[in-house]
Amino acid sequence: MEYVNLGRTGLKVSRLCLGTMNFGPETSAADSFPIMDRAHEQGLNFFDTADVYGWKQGEGVTEQIIGRWFAQGGSRREKTVLATKLFGNMGDWPNTSRLSALHIKRACEGSLRRLQTDYIDLYQMHHICREVTWDEIWQALEQLCREGKVLYVGSSNFAGWHLAQACEAARRRNFLGLVSEQTKYHLLCRTPELEVLPACQHYGLGLIPWSPLAGGLLAGGATQASSGRRASPFARNELAKFLPRVEAYEQFCAQLGLPPADVALAWLLHQPAVTAPIVGPRTVEQLDGALRALTIKLAEDTLKNLDEVCPGPGGPAPEAYAW
Repeated sequence: MEYVNLGRTGLKVSRLCLGTMNFGPETSAADSFPIMDRAHEQGLNFFDTADVYGWKQGEGVTEQIIGRWFAQGGSRREKTVLATKLFGNMGDWPNTSRLSALHIKRACEGSLRRLQTDYIDLYQMHHICREVTWDEIWQALEQLCREGKVLYVGSSNFAGWHLAQACEAARRRNFLGLVSEQTKYHLLCRTPELEVLPACQHYGLGLIPWSPLAGGLLAGGATQASSGRRASPFARNELAKFLPRVEAYEQFCAQLGLPPADVALAWLLHQPAVTAPIVGPRTVEQLDGALRALTIKLAEDTLKNLDEVCPGPGGPAPEAYAW
């Protein structure tokens, strides 16, 4: 396993991040434990979750599963760079969501309790919160860092402008601020190349792409899927939008002699600023499959061909659309 620094920090994380969103809704706790054990066996030390995962309001089902896994001992917690997120609605009353100082405090305490740990390595804001000032947000997060409950702070689903706002506000407070951004980024969604990637590179943020396989559209066989997630109404609508591109992509991967899912992950690992794509396996076998991407080196002509099959926006902004 290769390890890299998370952004400009000294924190070392694996080149793939284990996403746990399926733990609970799709994969039982009993079946989730072997996946996490296998991740450690293969040297994967970076785990991502969120307080809303499990999709039962206020329960934090997925965090509870991870907490019970940590409680088994065996240095499971010590070997894990643990990332979780806050923002979503954890109750029916006011102040049970978003990024007020009150909710930041309560959300962190709730996650620590469910995860059965006394600190979070990377605490991520799941979305931007436009009605709360950065002074309020940073003051609350600084306090958690002083208390040792949080070590690093990250963001998720921020635009480039939001990243700049957050980083500049933290700089004025002499606070480390953001060290990472988790964004939707894959061969069918390359708009982050306009603003998000340049902002991450400028401010020294590690980029953590989520949905690297475009909800299964880049996993191969999407056009033939008749059951499961790829056959859902949302997936079928997405496939309709990208059908010619997906078909061309699958044909190109066949010419390479490589599984489409492996190529999609390997492509991300070749992109500037990318630290660790998030893979969300439902089984141990799916995790093993994702790990293959770490061994694939794509030649320059292959990367150029992928740009033709799945074109990006044309470079960073504003050069991509203005002269």
